[in-house]
Amino acid sequence: MAGFFGTKQQMALQAIAEDAREWTMNTPGACDPGRFLGTDNPDELGWGKIIEILKRDGAFGFRMIPSKDTAAISRRLLEHECRIDFWDVFVANREDAVAAASTVILSGLPRGYSYLPELQGAENHETVKIQSFMAENGIAPFSGSKLAGLDGPAITIAIADEGNILAAVAHAYFSYNKYSQYKRCAWGGLVAVSPLHRGMGLGKYVNAKMVLECFSRLDAESIHELVAASNTPSRRMVEASGLRLDPTVKCGIAMSGSEERFTK
Repeated sequence: MAGFFGTKQQMALQAIAEDAREWTMNTPGACDPGRFLGTDNPDELGWGKIIEILKRDGAFGFRMIPSKDTAAISRRLLEHECRIDFWDVFVANREDAVAAASTVILSGLPRGYSYLPELQGAENHETVKIQSFMAENGIAPFSGSKLAGLDGPAITIAIADEGNILAAVAHAYFSYNKYSQYKRCAWGGLVAVSPLHRGMGLGKYVNAKMVLECFSRLDAESIHELVAASNTPSRRMVEASGLRLDPTVKCGIAMSGSEERFTK
């Protein structure tokens, strides 16, 4: 597995997450945010364990947290000199997502663009190229093993132009373990579009393709994606695939000290 990529901190966190895979999948309250350790039920996992991991690793994920709890969580983290950034959560069930995403896909990619074959390894050229593309476009990438689905069911979608140059990417996988109420809910994200290819709707296409394959290949029951409150283009992109804002939940990334926002 492996195929770690990014800054020294990002690669160290990817290695920690990979080493802790068994713990993540078999611990009530734990979940897999992809780049580091995390929780979808802080009280069940235990705040002592959360603070211990956060202080050790420098980052920790919070998934599907009730919106009413976010202020209290922020205050609790501040008591330990940590901070958290939250994202809005957009969700869709199978029926709504498949109907909307199918409409997008049926309209066809712009001329000269095509979907690339799925990734075959953690460290091969195509995987590294996608990781580099994500990093260049402000997205903290996942490890190669996760992008290629070597540590659990996953999908990575990529669109290239007629010169085989990457234009857009997206990824989906299951974040939650058997103890979670969200265990059959796929997480979609890591959507990036090259500045050279923007304005053509490629984000909408790559996201819709990813959403469809979550249901056809991963057999998800539902899907959710995260969008920063100020990111109107991303909101429109996920809404085109049938996802709608769920105001009752938030997802966040906690950081120790005063580090900058982990990813956009």
